[in-house]
Order: sequence, then structure tokens, then C-alpha cells
Amino acid sequence: MPRARSYSMKENDLILDAVANSFGRTYTLKVKDLPVEDKPREKLLSAGPRALSTQELIAVVLGTGTKKEGVLEIAGRISSEYGEKTLAHQDDAQKMSEDLGISLHHALQIVAVSELGRRFFEKRQGRAAIIRTPKEVFDYVADMRDLPKEHLRGIYLNSHHMVIHEETISIGTVTSSMIHPREVFKPAIEYGASGIILVHNHPSGIVTPSQSDLEITRQVIVAGKIVGIHVIDHVIVTKDGFRSIEADYE
Repeated sequence: MPRARSYSMKENDLILDAVANSFGRTYTLKVKDLPVEDKPREKLLSAGPRALSTQELIAVVLGTGTKKEGVLEIAGRISSEYGEKTLAHQDDAQKMSEDLGISLHHALQIVAVSELGRRFFEKRQGRAAIIRTPKEVFDYVADMRDLPKEHLRGIYLNSHHMVIHEETISIGTVTSSMIHPREVFKPAIEYGASGIILVHNHPSGIVTPSQSDLEITRQVIVAGKIVGIHVIDHVIVTKDGFRSIEADYE
């Protein structure tokens, strides 16, 4: 069982001014195969948006598929590969296009809709989340637990432990050779974060950190001390549990 502990934000003395995917597929019914009442647009018209799944809503936004994939298949891939929370905060259409192997046109549509959602509703959501413990990280990233691929996400906090930004840094097997500290700290500098929590999922269900997980943690902790931004933790999550890697460095 992970030991109960609370995060503390550390100040650093030195602050610098530095600023082709393969997808496993299963057959998905095409829109033309569905009864009229089950087609996403018709269903939205007759039953309203709450009656549609996330996949169906994305399909409505995209409108059309490609010669290789139907719109429902693309929508299903986007939903399962990225996860709903990542989609809600994604603002880089080029990166999404490359990560998911979808057209830039489709990626731009998703990013635009996500931005509209943030502008319309963020102010109604109340206070930002506050994270002080590994358990709170586990609860906060509930959407990551069942993702079929490894995602490395950065959670960026202010000095009061409030979440001010989060960003998917990498999708796919997380290795120290693929993750560079600049990818971790660029958003921190952009949003004025005081601390960073890294979190990634293990689809295998094994919560034990790999050697690469430990090396990534070591690298970003060292880099954080140089740029003056506290690397609070690196948490591994699975469907049923979590493990704080930062505790291994105490």
C-alpha cells in the first residue's frame, strides 16, 4: 500500500530565463450501416446531445471519415487513445494529428470545439482542483486508468497547490530516451507554475516503476533544481492502484 503523505512546495534559489503511429483496430459499423434513428446527427436532432456517447458527439463534429476509416471509427480512436480529459485540454492540433494519425483538418475541428467548451463553461466550474497527496493525483487522473496506451501527463501547480494547467507530454511507451526535460518545463514556464507533478499510466496493471521511469524522474528532478521549478512527484497509476516514485528519492 502507498504510504500516506502530503506534498510540500519547495522554493529554489536559482531561476533561469530559459524558455508514425500504429493502431490496433477492430471493425466499427459505419454510419451508413446504422438504422436512421441511430445515426449520430439524426440521434442528436431527435434525442438531444445528452443521448449521445462521446464517440458519437466527436463523430458529429468531424462530419466525415476518410477512405480508410469511417467517421465513427476515427471518433472511437480519438476518444480511446487520448482520453476525455486530455481532449478537453488539448490545444495543439498539429501534435494531435501526429499522435493519432488523423488529418490536420479533423484535429483542428476537435481543438476548436474544446476551446469553445473551455470559454463557455470553465468559469462556471468553481475553484480549481488542489492536489497535495499522491492519492489526490490518483483521483484527479481517473480518466487515465483505463487508457490502452501509456500516457505521460504533466500537472502544473501554483504555490498554493492549485492546478493551473495540465498537458499530455507523450503517448506511447514512456522511455528516458524519448522524453526531454524541455518538454516538461516549457508549459511550466509558460503558465508560471511553481511545481510539477508527472503522472503516467501502466496499462499492464503493474504499479512498480521501470528503470526508465526512475531515470525520467531523476532527470526532471535535476532539471527542476536548475530552472527553479519544484518537481513534486512522478506518480504511476493503474486501474486499481498508484505508486509515488518521488518517495524513492527522499
